[in-house]
Amino acid sequence: MPRFTESPTDRPGRALKPVVRWPAARVLFANPKILRVRPSLSLPLLRYMKKFRLRDVGGNLILHSHLPPLNSAAYGRFVAGHLLGRSEGPSHAQIGLTNACPQKCAYCYNRDRTGRPMDTETILAVVRGLRELGVFWLGLTGGEPLLNPDIVTITAAAADGCAVKLFTTGSGLTPGLARDLKRAGLFSVSVSLDHWKEDIHDAARGTPGAFRTALRAVDIFRGVDGLHTGVSAVLTRDMIRRGETEEFLEFLIGLGVDEAWLSEVKLVSAPLWNDEARISEAERLSLAALQDHVNREGRITVNYLGHFEGREHFGCNAGRKMVYVDAFGDVSPCVFTPMTFGNVHRRALGEIVEEMRRSFRPSGSCFMNTNYRLFAERGAAALPLDREASRGLCGEAIFEPTGAFSDGLFGGEKRDEGGRKNG
Repeated sequence: MPRFTESPTDRPGRALKPVVRWPAARVLFANPKILRVRPSLSLPLLRYMKKFRLRDVGGNLILHSHLPPLNSAAYGRFVAGHLLGRSEGPSHAQIGLTNACPQKCAYCYNRDRTGRPMDTETILAVVRGLRELGVFWLGLTGGEPLLNPDIVTITAAAADGCAVKLFTTGSGLTPGLARDLKRAGLFSVSVSLDHWKEDIHDAARGTPGAFRTALRAVDIFRGVDGLHTGVSAVLTRDMIRRGETEEFLEFLIGLGVDEAWLSEVKLVSAPLWNDEARISEAERLSLAALQDHVNREGRITVNYLGHFEGREHFGCNAGRKMVYVDAFGDVSPCVFTPMTFGNVHRRALGEIVEEMRRSFRPSGSCFMNTNYRLFAERGAAALPLDREASRGLCGEAIFEPTGAFSDGLFGGEKRDEGGRKNG
């Protein structure tokens, strides 16, 4: 087991959480059913998990924040329901608690969404419905979710059976609210921070002061005992091409955060529908390699979304294992897909999710990165696509071949020569 070393930082008390000793024994003790998972799933999963260091954060054994703590009841539900029970329902979901936000990000995935906001009673019903469908990991997002005055109540309800993660700009955060969220059951938080230079971050967020708001939020969350604290960053293609990701990670190590949750800019709206905005496969693989290198060093956990959803691991499971319910009740395949299959104000959540599941297939690459041209053909004014348009687009969409884990989970669903689903 690698010896734990302190992060290089000028901030006292900012060292990473210790690496877990005897990790396999502790995980097996908490969730012994994992021994019953068939090798076609367990072996690809273990190969993936070996790329991260398991850390103890307040008693939670955390690989990274896109999975529940490995000793939690939520992870036990993953094993029992999805790996052993082969549930066809979603495993991960995000809920928009509000569309209100003080920032105006150039790459915002909610910019075109409108409607009647869900009230707290509706949000709580959605939480219960998602849990009943099999969801064990729930992300709270927005807008800025901290602007919902009932966020603590919602967190407590979601934490009953799910691992709950918060995505926030930090706007509206107080030390008391951070402590209340942890007591309610929040296990992880990601603060939006896209660059180490204040002017560049503020410009991308369209908000002077956004950088300082994020740093203050990191400090507050880091001060809450047992809370896994990270940064979520959107990397532009220029930043990736110039090799600036490494310098950015050094900056985050200096902040003492537990995790860097990274994603390239997703092609979610008309200004981004071009080949120059889309990263190449070579660039994706270079980020995945950088993640693996930094994780071996052990100074910070890097969790790159393109690594998680790549063919070599889990693939993109938007609309199948991932669901997004926006602040207005529209149900989408994920936060990055500007389409809806129905609204919880008018149709039952389970009915909408099942229709969406039948329209989608697992894919070896991000659905939007592969199919953004189909959205461009329909025009920005049509976004988000309604139910019929969404079904029509899925009929034309390309779903790339998947890898071992997805093939084991879904049975290798067939596609035609263009990568489109059959049946």
